[in-house]
Amino acid sequence: MKKIICNGLLAFALVVGYGCDSNPKASTETAATDNLSGSGEDSSAASTTDSTMNETPTSTPANDFMLKAASGGMMEVTLGKMAQEKGSNADVKAFGKKMEEDHGKANSELKTVAASKNVTLPVELLAEHQKHVDELSKLSGADFDKHYMSMMVEDHQKDIAEFEKASNMEDPDVKGFATKTLPVLKMHLDMAKKANDKVASK
Repeated sequence: MKKIICNGLLAFALVVGYGCDSNPKASTETAATDNLSGSGEDSSAASTTDSTMNETPTSTPANDFMLKAASGGMMEVTLGKMAQEKGSNADVKAFGKKMEEDHGKANSELKTVAASKNVTLPVELLAEHQKHVDELSKLSGADFDKHYMSMMVEDHQKDIAEFEKASNMEDPDVKGFATKTLPVLKMHLDMAKKANDKVASK
């Protein structure tokens, strides 16, 4: 009788022991799953941090400036070539050639700055610049001269204001490009005003 009782107690102990052992195992598996989940989150966070660190340090205002300056520079070159072909005034033609040369050089310098920061510049004109090209492409002779030079005065006034802002930006490369280009733009404005005065009176 004692033997039966002992065997029963032993069996009961084994059942209870198994039940107790199974719970820690489940807890261990849950903990492991939680750890894996937590590890995934940490990995994701680290990945996000790495991705952020690999992004260009250039600020959004600097990027916007480069994009707009690139489009504006391409417009100046395009219209400069057009002035040499469609213009009738010698000063207008000379101004157009100057625009092609100077802005072509500035465009190359800007590409170098942008490339160093992994910033992709536009290969096509922005809508505001394409509009000017479309309008002037329909004109020729004296009409072209007047509209082109009037537009060049207004355009360079806006450009100078934008480049002056950029010359105060924190990004040293963008700041350097803007500062270097400003005197050229101011010279262009003076030339544009003189040529505009000549063609506007005719």
